[in-house]
Amino acid sequence: MLLAFTRRLPTGNWWWKVAVLGTLNFGAFFPLLFFAAYRLPGGVAATVGAVLPLVVLALSALILGARPTLWSVGAAVTGVVGVGLMVLTSDAAIDPLGVLAQLTGVLLMGTAVVLGKRWGRPDGVSLVTLTGWQLTVGGLVLAPIAFAVEGAPSALSATNVVGFVYLGLIGTALAYFVWFRGIERLVPAQVSFLALTNPMTALIAGFLVLGQGLSPWQLLGFLIALGAMVAGQWQPRQAADRHLS
Repeated sequence: MLLAFTRRLPTGNWWWKVAVLGTLNFGAFFPLLFFAAYRLPGGVAATVGAVLPLVVLALSALILGARPTLWSVGAAVTGVVGVGLMVLTSDAAIDPLGVLAQLTGVLLMGTAVVLGKRWGRPDGVSLVTLTGWQLTVGGLVLAPIAFAVEGAPSALSATNVVGFVYLGLIGTALAYFVWFRGIERLVPAQVSFLALTNPMTALIAGFLVLGQGLSPWQLLGFLIALGAMVAGQWQPRQAADRHLS
C-alpha cells in the first residue's frame, strides 16, 4: 500500500540495499521471531531479546567505528538483568532451537539498525517511501513461503479483515515508520535500548488488563530495566559525535 501511495522505486545501489534491509527487518526476522515465540516461554524469549543493546554496541564498533563506552555496556548488561527479574520464572524451559532462533533474530535486527544508520536514505526520498520499499521486500520474501507452508486462508471474516487492516496500517506501516525515524535521528545504541520497553509494557498490560499480580522481584526488575533504558539514552558527547560522524 505504501509503495502504491508513493509510486517510487529504488535506483542504483539502493536496489540491493533495500533488499538487504527488507530481508533483515522483515523477511528473515519475522519467521525467526514467531518460531522462537512458539518454542520458548515468553520470559525466556524476552530475556534473550534483551541482549539487543549489546549486539548493537558490538556491531556499531565493527561497522560504524563507534567504540562502546563502559557506561553503555554497563547499562546494556543491567537491562538484561532487569528483564530477567521481570519475566523469568523457576519453571522456565530452555529450548535450544528456540534460543538459537531468538538470538539469530536479535542479530539480524541489530544488523539492520546499524546498516540503516550507516546508509541513511537516498536524497529526495521520503521516509514513507523507504519504509514502503522495505516492507514490500519483506512481503515478497514471506508470501511464497507462507503459501507453500500453510496455503491461503480457508475463509476471511469481517473480523479477520479488520485485524489485517489494523496490523498492516498501525502495527506495521506506522510502527516501522516511527522505528525507522528513530534510527535516522538517534544513535543506534539509543534505539536499541528502547527495545527494553517490550517486556516492560507486557508486564504493565498483564497487571492492568489481565489482573496479574506483581511480585517484589518483578517490581525490582522493572525499575532496573527502566533505569537501564534511561541510562542507555545518555551518551557522552564525544561518543555521540563519533556515532554521527
